[in-house]
This record gives sequence, structure tokens and C-alpha cells, in this order.
Amino acid sequence: MTLPDTAPTPPGADRTFQVDLRGLVDLLSHHLYSSPRVYLRELMQNAVDALTARHTLEPAAPTGAFGVRLYADGSVVRVEDDGVGLTEADVHSFLATIGRSSKRADRIAEQRGDFIGQFGIGLLSCFLVADEIHVLSRSARTPDAPAVEWRGRGDGSYSVRTLPATARPRPGTTVTLTPRADAGEWTSPAQVHALARHFGSLLRHPVTFDDGTGGTNGTGGTATSVNPEPAPWARTYPTPGARSRALAAYGEEVFGFKPLDTIELDLPAVGLKGIACVLPETVPAGRRHGHRVHVKGMLLSEQAEEILPEWAFFVRCVVDAESLRPTASRESLYEDDTLAAVRDALAERLRDWIARAAASDPELLHRFLQAHHLAVKSLAVHDDEILRMLLPWLPFETTDGHTTLDEFARTHRTVLVTSSVEEFRQVAAIASAAGLGVVNGGYTYDRELVHRLPEIRPEATVADLDPATLTAHLDPVDRETELAAAAYLAQARDALAVFDCDVALRTFQPVSAPALLIDSREARHERTRSQLAREQEGGLWGDILGALRQEAPRAQLILNQLNPLVRTAVSIDEPELARTSAEALYGQAAMLSRRPLRPAESSLINRSFLDLLAHALRKDS
Repeated sequence: MTLPDTAPTPPGADRTFQVDLRGLVDLLSHHLYSSPRVYLRELMQNAVDALTARHTLEPAAPTGAFGVRLYADGSVVRVEDDGVGLTEADVHSFLATIGRSSKRADRIAEQRGDFIGQFGIGLLSCFLVADEIHVLSRSARTPDAPAVEWRGRGDGSYSVRTLPATARPRPGTTVTLTPRADAGEWTSPAQVHALARHFGSLLRHPVTFDDGTGGTNGTGGTATSVNPEPAPWARTYPTPGARSRALAAYGEEVFGFKPLDTIELDLPAVGLKGIACVLPETVPAGRRHGHRVHVKGMLLSEQAEEILPEWAFFVRCVVDAESLRPTASRESLYEDDTLAAVRDALAERLRDWIARAAASDPELLHRFLQAHHLAVKSLAVHDDEILRMLLPWLPFETTDGHTTLDEFARTHRTVLVTSSVEEFRQVAAIASAAGLGVVNGGYTYDRELVHRLPEIRPEATVADLDPATLTAHLDPVDRETELAAAAYLAQARDALAVFDCDVALRTFQPVSAPALLIDSREARHERTRSQLAREQEGGLWGDILGALRQEAPRAQLILNQLNPLVRTAVSIDEPELARTSAEALYGQAAMLSRRPLRPAESSLINRSFLDLLAHALRKDS
């Protein structure tokens, strides 16, 4: 909070920036911090960093000798620590100048990794809830150091004075805030206690809270521990089963769901420990859950997506790390080489868990794949080890129902795979009746994975399904039947020429299916492209190029001679009724394919239905 120098500045001399503190606080509240509640985290963080420095100064001090005490009674919020404290010079240097931090001082620069904060602007967050910050501190570096009082105000002014050592008998720092009237939501005793537990439940130093109900001004009150126990992974348990249950219970408490399983995470190189909780239900594709990340015990973020790769959306993690670097807001992680290495290492832990489940716990693996097969498929595409382990177990939609590739390949030596969902739906019933084994390859990753099946089962053959493969398995009709239906087929081809659709007569199962429309997405796109090219080229050159261009693939409407409706239709000798019935059969087959209908096809379906209805009414009359 450096005040501007009011003395005149010589021409050409360097000038210093004048800081509008209110504007800066507004900037922090709207663009750096997600909520005013972070003021308590910043105060607790400063206190914990001061304790860390005190332990460095007095390494022989017993564990728990120094702590943090919080007090809130609705009129004030106070955070007191037994940390290293500040001298008068420290106060002038670190509290009176924006952007400078005791954690950046040269004398402790080599210890930066021991501190949570790195940016020295955290104290300003207190102005989000109060107009004045009162700091009373006494340094532990000098035995007879006086107490130092600093008062900072929201208008940018501050005052510093030294007090007798009796003003603060023990080294450490006390920060007191008098909340504004509009900040009660964040400074009430219940809220301060809840925020302290939220941010500091895993802190390694003892933290207590007092709401003043047992005494006056925080004396004689009943203090409750904010962090009564160490992190669950740091505790000892009588049996491995008890440890597993305790970790699962902690995951349920934190995330609100009972994990399918819990995976312990331990990366000693960066001091990371924690758990990954496997979600018990399917996660929508593309949706990623945030993870709960603590740095040296202090909660950094509940929505840290960057800690795991994108494919790991089937878990939610809670971790505590030593060496991860927070961003300026201390609400997310800085993307650097350390974070990239941690992400890779945690991904490897998840792969190891999947491998263990596949090798030793088939029931757990089955439940996991039922819920998260999409995540595993996305991993298997790029991970050969996971592919070899799990491809036979993964479920796919096939003409035999939803089944694994391992079971499907035992029944069908040749596995056919479609390129789209609509193509599978067009042919599924007929292909199944014909004994063909077809897998729906239209879902994300499925077609690519099915084609890799021979890597796992060398005896299996995989091929893309094309119309010729299917029509080759449909039985032709006898010559007499073909000749008898020739006139109808000609009328049908003429009626459907506008859709580039040929018409053929075959016999196939099931009998209930009157017609099959074979028309791939690629064929439709090619016909559309060719039509546009002809329209744009036009004239003589268009005719020449059209003759030279390979004919675009056509759709094919295959009528089922075994179906009673088709047998009646092919005997129609009235031209208009024959055309109408062919259009109706085409429309019904197009709807059964479940692909999006073109406007012309929707119009054809409506028109053919009304024409058939009108014909039936005329006949009855």
C-alpha cells in the first residue's frame, strides 16, 4: 500500500505508480478470487506459513507446540498463530507494499518450497469483507523484540507503531477484522467455523476455533479442533480391510457417493498422497468432474480438472501434495512440467488398478465396465496394454444383443462392423436372421476397437459391412416369380428414381419385414456431392464430365417376397396404385432405418399414406 510521494518530481525523473486500493480490491474480488470466502483461507495460509518458518527457526520444538487459533463472535474475526512473527522492518517491507511478501525475502528464498503461498497479496483479500485490517505481531527471531501494530484501511492508508513486548507476550501474529455489515454471510461464527474446516481439515498444524460463547472476547471460550485427525491415508489401521473401509467412508463423506472402489495414490517424489474414488454410475460422455486438491494440507480447489487426463472421468480424487505450484489466486494449479509428470503418474496408477481388477477381481471389473466402458474404450484406443487386457471384456451392441467381443467372436468367425448406428439399425434384424455377425460400429471408439480384435484373437476376421455382403445372403426368387413381378418392379424403380434408389425382389427372414432399405451415409453424401457438381458444371462440359465420372452409388430397396403385403403389392396392375405402394414401402423402410429423413422423403410418406387411404375409401364406397 505504498502512498504516493507528494513532493514535485523533476522533469525526466522516474515516477512510481499510484495504486487505487479500492479499485485493486474490486479487481481481486471479480477476477482473481471466486468468492469473498477466500479471505479466511488466506489468513489461515499466512498463519501456517508463519508456523513453518517458526519450526525452521526452532527445529527442536515438539510437534504441535505451535498452532493456529480462530475466533469469531459475529462482531470480529480473529486469526492468531504462534509463528515466526514480524519485526517493525518486516511490517514496513511486507505489509505496507503491495506485491511484496516475506516469503520472497532473500534470507528465506531457499525455503520457498516449505510455504503454501507464493505471491504476497493474500492479505488484501481481507478487504473483501472488512474496511480495516489490524495486525499485532512479535518476532521470534529476536528474544526481546517489541510488539508491532499495523493498521491498514481500505482507502489505502495505514499506520505502524511499536508497542511494549507485554502487548503480545509470546511470538506470533494476530490478525483482527471488523466485518462490514454486508459481509455477515462470510463472517458469522458458524460460517467461519465451516470455512475453517472446509479449507483446513488436512492441515498438519493444530487449528482450533472459538465462537466466544464460553467467555468474553475469545477468552475462556470452548475451542473446538478444526483438524482433530490427520488425513485418513496418514493414519494406521488394524487390518487392510479396515483401511479400505475407512478410505471409502472418507470418499463418501467428501464427494457424497459410495465409491465402487477406492484407489490409493502415493507419489513420494512430489509428496503426493490421497485417494481416487471410482464413480458407481455412468458418467455422460464429455463430462469431467473436478478433483479436490490440497497443497501442504490447505484446500486449493474442489474443481481441479488438470490433475488427471481427460479419459479418467470415471474417478474423483482427493489428494494432498507438497510440490504442486498454485496459481496467483491459489484456486487452481499452475501448468508446468511437475504437474504434467504428476498427471502421467496418476494415470499410471489408474491403469494399474484396472489391470489388478482384470487379473484378480472379475466381479469388480464387470461392475466397473458396466458403468464406465466408454472411458475404458477411450483408453484402450491409445493404450495397447489395456487393449489386450480388456478388449475381450468390453460390451458392444451386436446382432446377438449387447455382449462382449470375446463371446461374439466364439459364435462368429467373421465379425462384420457397420460404420454408423443407422446402418446397423437398417440391417440388424435381417443380418441376424441370415446368421451374419454384425457389430454396431457407430458409437465412439467402437469401430476402431472391433478392427483390432485380431490382435487379441488371431483366429477372428473383421471386415466392414457393405451392401454387397448383406444382399449376397438374401435368397433370390425363382424366375417365374421374377417375371410376374417385372411390371411392378419397373413402376417402383420409376417412382423411386428421384431418390437414386433401385428396387429388387428377394426372400429373407424375418417374414414380418416387408422391405429393407440399404443406403449408407457415405453413399448419400456421394450422391449429393455428384448432384451439386453436375448442377455447378452444367452445359456441355457438365454432360461430358458426368459421362466420365464414375456413377454415384445408389440406394437399394429390397422387397421381401415372403411377406404377404409384398406378394399382394407385386400383383397390382393399376400403375398409379403400384407407384403409391412402392413409395409407401420405401417410406416405411426409411423410417425403420431410424436415420434422419430428408424433406422429400417426409413429403413422400405423407402423400403415399393419404393416397392409399383415399384408394381404400373409394374401394369401400
